[in-house]
Amino acid sequence: MKTYYINAEIFRGDHFEKGVLAVEDGRFVEPGTPVGDERVVDLEGLTLLPGLVDVHVHFREPGFTEKETILSGSRAAAHGGYTTVCTMPNLNPAPDAPETLERQLEPICRDAVVRVVPYGCITRGQKGCGELVDYPAIAAQVVGFSDDGRGVQEESLMEEAMRRVAATGKAVVAHCEVNDLLRGGYIHDGVYCREHGHKGICSESEWQQVERDIRLAEKTGCQYHVCHVSTRESVELVRQAKARGLKVSCETAPHYLLLTENDLQEDGRFKMNPPLRSVEDNLALINGIIDGTIEVIATDHAPHTAEQKSRGLQGSAMGIVGLECAFALLYTYMVKRGVISLEKLVELMSVNPSRLFSLGEGLRVGAAADFTVMDLNAESEIDPSHFLSMGRSTPFAGWKVSSKTMLTVVGGNIAYKDEQMQIIK
Repeated sequence: MKTYYINAEIFRGDHFEKGVLAVEDGRFVEPGTPVGDERVVDLEGLTLLPGLVDVHVHFREPGFTEKETILSGSRAAAHGGYTTVCTMPNLNPAPDAPETLERQLEPICRDAVVRVVPYGCITRGQKGCGELVDYPAIAAQVVGFSDDGRGVQEESLMEEAMRRVAATGKAVVAHCEVNDLLRGGYIHDGVYCREHGHKGICSESEWQQVERDIRLAEKTGCQYHVCHVSTRESVELVRQAKARGLKVSCETAPHYLLLTENDLQEDGRFKMNPPLRSVEDNLALINGIIDGTIEVIATDHAPHTAEQKSRGLQGSAMGIVGLECAFALLYTYMVKRGVISLEKLVELMSVNPSRLFSLGEGLRVGAAADFTVMDLNAESEIDPSHFLSMGRSTPFAGWKVSSKTMLTVVGGNIAYKDEQMQIIK
């Protein structure tokens, strides 16, 4: 039986136009005229986008289900308009072999309401050192390989990892951090840090490893993606690599685009890794978004318990949640303010991550029916108590936004529906 989605403003690559989409057996089909008991969903006044794709989330299962589960994390994703997410491997056990990966795949198959695709580890135990993983043994079931949360410290080890991963056709997705440069820091080594007596994380701890890895990616031919870039030096290094034609890409996160060290408060909800950087770094990230150097916005959704985020900047766990407010924030504070277009935002949050990681085919006939419907005129205030994630820590609590997810459909099935959505028949 077909379902027709009518009267929506539909994303058509470089523009939006009013139209109709039809779905049958989980895929987009050529629309016709509804007959008999076929369903009709009237989307008058709403905007239909290809499903959002987040290539950097933490769902904490197995091992840390007091923070998040596959079920709660995927429900949060659907609430935010995401149809596909890629989960990082800092789990217990870490997915470094077929048997440990299966511990994650089991709850994904059982509980996920969106498409959840895991990363495999670069090193055994996700330690950033030691023994490399048998990449071919798990390559077919992962989106790429990462030790997110730990940078691979030894150059020769990373070079060999890239050579082996390149043979699988997957990407190395790197958390770039030089341990010797951290020196106990936990926020950006800037003005706020010095004025308030904190220990700082220098920018070089990130960009020095980005520089090394780009050189190794050129040497090995590996597809290389940099996680959560936060410094102007990292942006420039990626820009130069892309100009040389290397298979290099990167992502940043909403908090690095909308906040700086000037917004810091003595509160754990402002603590993440990498940290909020300077105004100059923020401007470089925005320019990187505009000129195409940064192709992806990912949330780095990282839930922790309330107690773990209650210890201030020094003592709280690193990480904030973001799946349920990312699109609304970026639409409100970047699109509506004229920094980027809505089309550009969809590229950053859906089209580009899908293309780079082979995660979807958009709204074309024959593709899986993964899409989201937004009310871009719905005004509200970000209230973490309404999140479906088990995590509640966000620096954006109380921010006013002008977008709301009304419907998220994955493979033709409704993963999330706002209570105000009406389905005819």
